[in-house]
Amino acid sequence: MDVGELLDYKPPQAVKHPADNSDKDDDVEKGRKMRKIAMAKAQQMVRASSPAPSLQSFDQISEEERAEIVKYVETEQAEGEVVDPVTIKKIVLNFEKRSLRNREMRIKFPDSPEKFMESELELHETLQEMRVLATAPDYYPILVKLQVIPSLLELLAHDNTDIAVATIELLQELSDVDILNESEEGAEALIEGLLEHQVVALLVQNLDRLDEGVKEEADGVHNTLSIIENLTELRREICTECGKQGLLAWLLKRLKLKTPFDQNKLYVSEVLSIILQDNEKNRLLLGELDGIDTLLQQLAFYKRHDPSNAEEHELMENLFNSLCSSLMVVPNRDRFLKGEGLQLMNLMLREKKTSRNGSLKVLDYAMSGVYGKDNCNKFVDILGLRTIFPLFMKTPKKNRKKVLSSEAHEEHVCSIIASMLRNCRGSQRQRLISKFTENDHEKVDRLLELHFKYLEKVEAIDEALDERDENEDENYLKRLEGGLFTLQLVDYIIVEVCAAGPPTIKQRVMQMLNLRGASLKTIRHIMREYAGNLGEEGDKDWRDQEQQHILHLVDKF
Repeated sequence: MDVGELLDYKPPQAVKHPADNSDKDDDVEKGRKMRKIAMAKAQQMVRASSPAPSLQSFDQISEEERAEIVKYVETEQAEGEVVDPVTIKKIVLNFEKRSLRNREMRIKFPDSPEKFMESELELHETLQEMRVLATAPDYYPILVKLQVIPSLLELLAHDNTDIAVATIELLQELSDVDILNESEEGAEALIEGLLEHQVVALLVQNLDRLDEGVKEEADGVHNTLSIIENLTELRREICTECGKQGLLAWLLKRLKLKTPFDQNKLYVSEVLSIILQDNEKNRLLLGELDGIDTLLQQLAFYKRHDPSNAEEHELMENLFNSLCSSLMVVPNRDRFLKGEGLQLMNLMLREKKTSRNGSLKVLDYAMSGVYGKDNCNKFVDILGLRTIFPLFMKTPKKNRKKVLSSEAHEEHVCSIIASMLRNCRGSQRQRLISKFTENDHEKVDRLLELHFKYLEKVEAIDEALDERDENEDENYLKRLEGGLFTLQLVDYIIVEVCAAGPPTIKQRVMQMLNLRGASLKTIRHIMREYAGNLGEEGDKDWRDQEQQHILHLVDKF
């Protein structure tokens, strides 16, 4: 039986807690727990005998060690097989003793490593043994009560980084989301215990000293990010603590390192995206830490280069998502403008690389709403109209890696044009309006083409919706997602250019509607519905003003 078979092995007999024989887990659950114990035991038994604690791979296990592991699982007599309160107390007591002894030996012989190395190896061995605790999340409240959390967190500052890395590995297993989901009480106790002792700040302090050139320490960085992801997944408010306790600053610093793409850089971008999502405090903090410039610098590489593989592509998408999140707070839009973000996004659109999809989304965020005015005017000044209208006229068929559907592409392009019509004034507005008269009003024809495309989508959804089962708000959201939002943008552009442009634009619209047997009433109805559901951007005065403006355009139309 090799190790692969061993880890798939299902014990023939369910393990029982001695305290209560009537409590029986099902066979599947027991098999899962025993496989976890087997893994922990296996890694324990194959620990290298070198002075620096490290683990061999399973391929290096001798036949004798394999036999011992198999015997361990089959007989179920080995130490650590039953995790109950008594066992937990023994494990914790052993850990505290060895931790204390190691501390004493280091104080006593600070300049003689050979004298405290044995205690260090014993402590490392104990940390490996403690991984069996991750199989019993129901008993986490006992662990917390025994004050093991502060003792473990102290080891993050241990002089030997191998000890710190082993501690991180243990914390990562204890905080695994799948394990914590098995016990709500256990998850609550562990998370409270970790937060009470400033776990994020301590993890960040340790990150600063880990050398990613050493594989074990690079794994320590990865596991640290995994702990943070686990905690934020279970409790979203921890994201704010990540900002306060220095993680956001570390993530930006790590992104700036001029190193080749690796798994840790990908994970950093993922965690950054997570802690910025729906978190205004972190978005503001990112701006204060020059994070907008950092993100733009990282994305600049993809202006002329496509990501080399799927994982690097995910990194690029995470960076774009982080930038979009950060642009949802007003001060960051000014930083984006001053940092020449518009110019970079415009160049990305022209280069026609994979980054074009992300840059389109970023421009949409930067230019939308009442606070997008400066970015809209600047985009016209940097000749952005020459870039955006070819994308409006023809949706790219070959959308690489299918990152952006044709519907999403059309939504972003129409949103950008609608934002410019809403925010541009003076010569910039005139240049924008005149685009719709070029080449015999071809852009007006395209507008009507999109109008009918999305009108059909919305009508199909309206037929499918059963108003008796859903409330009005839910129906409206489904219609928005199904194409109504893009239809509203298209029709907004139509009424704006008809009101502001020469009469020939309105004549062309009428001509196209008559050809399809349609009327102006449909567009008016959609615009009135749009005016009544403007969302929450800007203050009440702006929304009222915008509503009146749209209704005025409808009346004029």
